[in-house]
Amino acid sequence: MNNEIQVIDTEDTEIIERIMEKAIVEYIKTLDNPFINLTVADVAKDLKMGLNYTNELFKRQDFPSVCIGKQKTVTLFAYLLWKMKKREKE
Repeated sequence: MNNEIQVIDTEDTEIIERIMEKAIVEYIKTLDNPFINLTVADVAKDLKMGLNYTNELFKRQDFPSVCIGKQKTVTLFAYLLWKMKKREKE
């Protein structure tokens, strides 16, 4: 077993993207049902935001929400991917 630590060049975005994708896949495997739908209230609670601001978030083009009737929802899977991408940019 190789216990050496490899230094990753942070300029190599392709390697970092592959590592992030693998981490996301491994995390999603631990979820009971990654395709459950989250409501505006669920996302507001997770992000610690108000309902009005969260409603605006659900209307944004970059947020993966869908409308089912009048109810706005997002799958847990899509929400987690969106959240990871947002954290990458910061």
